Amino acid sequence: MSDTPKDKPDELAGSEQPFVQHLMELRDRMLKAVLAIGVAAAVLAMFPGPGALYDLMAAPLTATLPKGATLIATNVISPFVVPIKILFMAAFMIALPVVLYQVWAFVAPGLYSHEKKLVLPLVVSSTLLFFFGVAFCYYFVFGQVFGFIQSFAPKSITAAPDIEEYLNFVIGMFLAFGLAFEVPIAVILLVRMGILTVAQLREYRGYFWVLAAVGTALVTPPDAGSMLMLLGVVGGLYEVGIVAAQIFVKHTKAPEPAAEDSTVQP
Repeated sequence: MSDTPKDKPDELAGSEQPFVQHLMELRDRMLKAVLAIGVAAAVLAMFPGPGALYDLMAAPLTATLPKGATLIATNVISPFVVPIKILFMAAFMIALPVVLYQVWAFVAPGLYSHEKKLVLPLVVSSTLLFFFGVAFCYYFVFGQVFGFIQSFAPKSITAAPDIEEYLNFVIGMFLAFGLAFEVPIAVILLVRMGILTVAQLREYRGYFWVLAAVGTALVTPPDAGSMLMLLGVVGGLYEVGIVAAQIFVKHTKAPEPAAEDSTVQP
């Protein structure tokens, strides 16, 4: 006969809650997130104000326009709607840490300890990388892009971009560069989920550079400078992701079950 090994107790045992209680907690978390965005929007509305926020966003473009030229509004309600959109977009980005904390507080009780070691660093790092991508686009890419475009404008044309079209362009660029900076997170998840190994990522490095070159050519404006900058950053982040994947996989493995010793009794 053999002794039946004792199973390791489940660390989530006893933490189950009724479905209705989960819904109530989700409602409370969402209300707190919305409240954080509302408070940030109220503060920004008082200082510096929606108009000043739009002026700040348009600064890279207006710096390259001919002397005396400004942006125009071709829609009747654009002077009101566009700054309000900028206000809430900025409020959401400021309140994003609070929003992500509410998401984490709702999800964390249902995760094992080794899963928490993976999820929390990824949430924090992905948020920071997205902000870095937006900042890189605003401070380094916009100046070159708008200067390049204005250098091709004939002297017989007065450049006066529409404020709503400019807003759509900026949002698209922010999303493209913010998501491009998430490459290390994608690499870590591919390895952690077992889709690819670190050795395969190194082996496929050349294919990644080709795909990255095509992708950056599609999302960046027509100047070569911004494309090369983004390609270099994305390639560097790919290498960072390979190194980070090795560390994350090592420290976020599920605990192996204890060795089950069986003793044979006469």
